[in-house]
Formats: sequence, structure tokens, C-alpha cells
Amino acid sequence: MSATQIEARLYYVRGRVQGVGYRNFVQQAASRLQLTGWTRNVDDGRVAVFAQGSAEKLTELEGLLWKGPRWSEVRGVDSSTAAPENLRSFVVRH
Repeated sequence: MSATQIEARLYYVRGRVQGVGYRNFVQQAASRLQLTGWTRNVDDGRVAVFAQGSAEKLTELEGLLWKGPRWSEVRGVDSSTAAPENLRSFVVRH
């Protein structure tokens, strides 16, 4: 029996994504998808999202990142491959 390959990605989300509940939205979505990682605001107005799990779940999360919560206005999502970290949950970092 083979374990699912764990992949990690780092996303930077541009647009109106700070002060609109975006990080909590990401945390809830990632937790529902059983992904581990973190999200935090970046000084330049973007939101950073580090997530790890199966490729399928990461693709699903990326689609949700484009959507965002009700008051957000996502203008772009940049994605890059990252090295997996030893994390047990998905958290909002301050």
C-alpha cells in the first residue's frame, strides 16, 4: 500500500485580500480539505499561503483562493513549488 505523495506549494494572492476575512477563509477551506500549512498577510498587501497535501487537494485549494470570501476581490494568485514542512494543522500566522 503506497502513501499519497505529499506536495507543498506557496501561493501569493493579490487584490483586496487584507481586512476582508481572507486568512480565516483560507484556514477554513484548507482544514476542510485536510491540508496543513499556514497563511499570513504580507506587508505589500498580498496574502501568503503555504499549503501541503495531495496534488488534487492543492489544486482544489487554488481554485478557492481565486474565489475568496464575499468581500474580497482577488486579482491574481501566484503559485510555486515549496519544500514540505513538518506541520500538523493549518493556522493563521500574525
